[in-house]
Amino acid sequence: MTAAKYHFISGLPRSGSTLLAALLLQNPRFHAGMTSPVGSLFRGMLNQLGAGSEFSTVVSKDQRRRLTRGIFESYYADQADKEVIFDTNRMWSAHMPILMDQFPDSKLIACVRNVAWVMDSVERRYRANPYEITRLFNDDVERNTVYSRVETLGQANRLVGYPWTALKEAFYGEHAASMLIVDYDLLAQAPEKVMPLIYQFIAEPEFAHDFSNVQYDAPEFDAQLGLHGMHKVRSNVSYEKRTTILPPDLFEKFNSLSFWNDTSNSRCNVITPKAHSSNPA
Repeated sequence: MTAAKYHFISGLPRSGSTLLAALLLQNPRFHAGMTSPVGSLFRGMLNQLGAGSEFSTVVSKDQRRRLTRGIFESYYADQADKEVIFDTNRMWSAHMPILMDQFPDSKLIACVRNVAWVMDSVERRYRANPYEITRLFNDDVERNTVYSRVETLGQANRLVGYPWTALKEAFYGEHAASMLIVDYDLLAQAPEKVMPLIYQFIAEPEFAHDFSNVQYDAPEFDAQLGLHGMHKVRSNVSYEKRTTILPPDLFEKFNSLSFWNDTSNSRCNVITPKAHSSNPA
């Protein structure tokens, strides 16, 4: 049996990665889902084998490469009937070198959204669960007000700040040509136009998706997080225009962080409404 092709889904939270995975799942040749533990498993293994560990001198680079590949193959052994596997993790944007070494022909699809609206979306889920103490925040100081919550999420090692900085690293990095930026607003408004472009990017034959019958939910995962509904996808792909619940000054602070709209210094491919470049992707 031919080995499955691997591609990866990354990007910002609340930006369509679960929706994209739910759509890709409609294709019987594909496997996709929400965040998998593969990234954390391989990073933990490398920490155990890296410089300074007791095993660093007895495990060679080739052995580390095989062990890393083995994590992917073991985890997805139950998907042996699938021709293409999409692994989702926001950390992949920061690990393009290892992905390109393990899977040279793989592609990274990064789902993005105006960061101010990402913050607005997370804040809405927080307020929709007023009797929960979400694991997104470590203590009452961080969760006190919308200002402390949003500022916490924006830190470089937290829910929004980490994937944003990781995405920026990949966007300007040496492997940018293997990455595709997909804007959430466009995916939600015109999935029938965006999905064929994604298929073209990964060099797969197009599939007739049903955008009025999308199914995906992970209530147990969301319950552990303390934010119910975080990964529930509406059955009908659509875009809902709304007014932000963030204070104007807070919204404005994060409104100008969409660096992917300018590809003049990047080889990254983009599907966004405002992208501009001397050589548009």
